[in-house]
Amino acid sequence: MREWINLPELGMIGLRAKIDTGASTSCLHASDIQPFQRDGEDWVRFTAHLGTLVQRRHRCEAPLVTVKNIKSSTGHVQSRYVIRTDMTLGDRMWPVEFTLTCRKTMRYRVLLGSKALVTGQLVVNPALTYVQDKPVLLDISGAP
Repeated sequence: MREWINLPELGMIGLRAKIDTGASTSCLHASDIQPFQRDGEDWVRFTAHLGTLVQRRHRCEAPLVTVKNIKSSTGHVQSRYVIRTDMTLGDRMWPVEFTLTCRKTMRYRVLLGSKALVTGQLVVNPALTYVQDKPVLLDISGAP
């Protein structure tokens, strides 16, 4: 299943996300990941990679939640930075934790895991895809 999402705090609108109920954690394709301190707090700076046919890069900064060891379906363990940012899907918005990792060999740059789905109180019908309309960027007045 796939859906359109926004990550407005990171300035990213109209991302294709793969819904993966078999994955616990959500992840975002990122490179050039650099932890840093801001006002005594841990932050991370990274380049998000968007799009599948046309590659776009977007430089982001976000507070660092933690560093987590993630085990892949093949059993490989990788240490990843974790951020939390608001995500919109359809008319809903809620905070989602994303691990930052290289997904350049994957078709979808964003993967939504089961924790994000449960927190957002979403019901998944695997027979359907792109149930929500593609998001549009709104100006400050709220008009499309």
